[in-house]
Amino acid sequence: MRKSRAKKRILLPDPKFSDTLVTRFVNTMMMSGKKNLAFKIFYDAIEIVEKNKTDEDSSLDVWKKALSNVMPQVEVRSRRIGGATFQIPMQIRSERKVSMAMSWMIKFARKRNEKSMAEKLAQEILAAYKEEGASIKKKTEVHRMAEANKAFSHFRF
Repeated sequence: MRKSRAKKRILLPDPKFSDTLVTRFVNTMMMSGKKNLAFKIFYDAIEIVEKNKTDEDSSLDVWKKALSNVMPQVEVRSRRIGGATFQIPMQIRSERKVSMAMSWMIKFARKRNEKSMAEKLAQEILAAYKEEGASIKKKTEVHRMAEANKAFSHFRF
């Protein structure tokens, strides 16, 4: 690469929980620069999780556990060798694990059938916490692809 790698921007913690992971999630969920609306949706979703949860964990802990349940460990990357393209399973960096999990949760929350985005997100968080739902299905699908292409792992770059 000709240019140097871009510096990591430091995220400020969110106002309610003082957690940078929440800010990162909200930034991923935000559309058209409407950060206040994204924060409102997230906090409303956390309140709905607080009402609907069954155990004694705090709602933020439920969200963090759901996020860690969705995080993939391996993924397949395409690599062209000779004339053929192989899907090679590779370990994922921790930053990418988190960003993939966040984007999957938000993507599948948007596809749900509840009325408001806060309700959709809350239901997706609860489903991921119980290790069910569309985002967990996506994770298992990625893991299954990596397992199926394990024979090509010696092509790693």
